[in-house]
Amino acid sequence: MALHALDKAASLPLHSRTPLEWGASVLADPVRLLIDHAFLEKKAANNALELMTRWPHDWVEGWVETMTAVARDEAAHLAQVTRLLMKRGGRLERVHKNPYANALRQLVRKGGPGEVLDRLLISALIEVRSCERFAVLSAASPDPELAAFYRALFSSEMGHYKVFLRLARKVSGRAVADARWQEMLAAEARILARQEPGPRIHSR
Repeated sequence: MALHALDKAASLPLHSRTPLEWGASVLADPVRLLIDHAFLEKKAANNALELMTRWPHDWVEGWVETMTAVARDEAAHLAQVTRLLMKRGGRLERVHKNPYANALRQLVRKGGPGEVLDRLLISALIEVRSCERFAVLSAASPDPELAAFYRALFSSEMGHYKVFLRLARKVSGRAVADARWQEMLAAEARILARQEPGPRIHSR
């Protein structure tokens, strides 16, 4: 099953690929990795709720329903991660930094018609990279519980990435959205390559 997830991950449109060695490296400190992961799930739930209330336009069919569904999924993932974390003696911290996501958000064109498109595409980027990372972690983890957990998250993140990309195409049209998507995929690979190594989902 883990190899099956890796096979699926190979078809993702990312401009760089994560080696299995990365998975083995970050899993050397599973508690720190779970702490980082918990904050990512919290941010993902908050992001979906913010998008829901900031752009609940009637002209995008299913906007509110989609965002609430994503927020619900991410909150459920947060509960799962925190259970695993506490089971291993870890606790959440008060402060969490995510230079990867912060750098991606700098790509958003603020205040113009492209802002909602960019916000959706950034959300899709984070989901698709997380999807790939979970496939790698599921294959690399020596812990059967963690391997199964990451394998399950792979499928969920795949669905979320497709949802955000589909909404982006509804908002701006397929041609405009896909052109901007390719620009952002290229930027994401460069941003990831600049990250510091360490037990984080979006480390180098």
